[in-house]
Amino acid sequence: MADKKKYTAPVAKDDLVTVTITDMSENGEGIGKTEGFALFIKDAVTGDQVRAKVISVKKGYGYARLMEILVPSKDRVEPRCPAAAPCGGCQLQSMSYEAQLKFKTDKVKNHLSRIGHLPQVPVADTLGMTMEAQEKERGQNRSEQEQRSQGEQEQSQGPWHYRNKAQYPVRQGKDGQIRIGFYAGRTHAIIETPCCYIGQPVNEKIIAIIRKWMEDYHIRAYDETTGRGFLRHIMIRTGYFTGEIMVCLVINERKLKSPAARKALTERLLQVEGMTSICFNINTEKTNVIMGNEMINLVGPGYITDLIGDIRYQISARSFFQVNPLQTRVLYETALDFAGLTGQETVWDLYCGTGTISLFLARRAKQVYGVEIVPPAIDNARINAENNGIHNVKFYVGKAEEVLPKLYETEGIRADVIITDPPRKGCEEIVLDTMVRMAPERIVYVSCNSSTLARDLHYLSERGYETVKVQPVDMFAHTTGVETVVLLSHKSQTDIST
Repeated sequence: MADKKKYTAPVAKDDLVTVTITDMSENGEGIGKTEGFALFIKDAVTGDQVRAKVISVKKGYGYARLMEILVPSKDRVEPRCPAAAPCGGCQLQSMSYEAQLKFKTDKVKNHLSRIGHLPQVPVADTLGMTMEAQEKERGQNRSEQEQRSQGEQEQSQGPWHYRNKAQYPVRQGKDGQIRIGFYAGRTHAIIETPCCYIGQPVNEKIIAIIRKWMEDYHIRAYDETTGRGFLRHIMIRTGYFTGEIMVCLVINERKLKSPAARKALTERLLQVEGMTSICFNINTEKTNVIMGNEMINLVGPGYITDLIGDIRYQISARSFFQVNPLQTRVLYETALDFAGLTGQETVWDLYCGTGTISLFLARRAKQVYGVEIVPPAIDNARINAENNGIHNVKFYVGKAEEVLPKLYETEGIRADVIITDPPRKGCEEIVLDTMVRMAPERIVYVSCNSSTLARDLHYLSERGYETVKVQPVDMFAHTTGVETVVLLSHKSQTDIST
């Protein structure tokens, strides 16, 4: 048998090449070709002509480092953050916002076609952050927003400073210096920045206070190699409309041994306007999981509150709550519109978190059931329902793949409409199977990962459901992330309507 001819790439490691970027990967890398060989180049934008250095060669493709922009794309802009390139947080700051929205629409279309085998399904243009929507929110919540400084309001305009949650890893450098920042892309190397332009401006003040406190009281940061050190992460939540702030320190020990250090920490943080809750989260495991299961409350009620529309929510340290409050309302109003509620429906909300979507829907439904695996989130959900005077909703603690089949089979609880907003991994197959057996008229699928969304839509499309509408929503400006709301209709209903 003749030997197969060994593949030889037209480029080798360390070669300098000139390419035109003709496409973008779903991770935000520019894609250019030399002699038909695809190169993935971080920080390059479609339309750029660049010089790049090849850093690795695979069979059929390779990776290169951007060295020089020879001819900039019409969609290229100057990144606002000086650390945008090394930091792993914002992959698209070099693209105009309009180009970012198109990138996200194309990403959803590609996943639905390639993974979901649904090329015929129309995908609407991604709904981006607009000044009009922001001003509308401000007008409706004027009394709440007056608690925030005018400077912060101005800096929050447009797709900047929109995140209401930040998580900062804390590490001890080899030089003994404390490092607090964000991970560089695909590494655990910490990039320190004077300001994160998608986080809240007050975060920088809080980080400075904690850094100085660590220095003054000789508090050591966590060392991933040895598993030693006290402080692992700093988590900050901010109520966008209430101005309330929570600081949670993720620690590697059962307690802070020095009473003086503990007192100084709380006294200094309470000087920050809006500081409402200060707590410790204990995580002594050698793991990449940020938070452990045990909480120690130092100051305040252990939660903050914020608004989505006219509904007020309690948010604890471990509760899931959407990070972009302005676009969350856009997302939920889209889901509400797709649900088509008339007031007579029984609705299931899977992966309900603190009940955000559940309560948003309850005012238009006969009965809503929510299920979530995190007990503190369900505690918040029940309190949120009570505080807002909403009584036609019931919450269950547990895995959706366990609770939903059990209640369906043992208690006969069915659904006219199912809302599902799963984690990035998508729905477990048993959840999808139970949804199919319950046969709701409509399923509204909300997803932060369009690839697993497409996989699950394909599963449902083969079992009696038609994908009717797809609406991407930009919750994560300057990143590659995109939320998508999808309406699925039972084919028997579609046949009747046609």
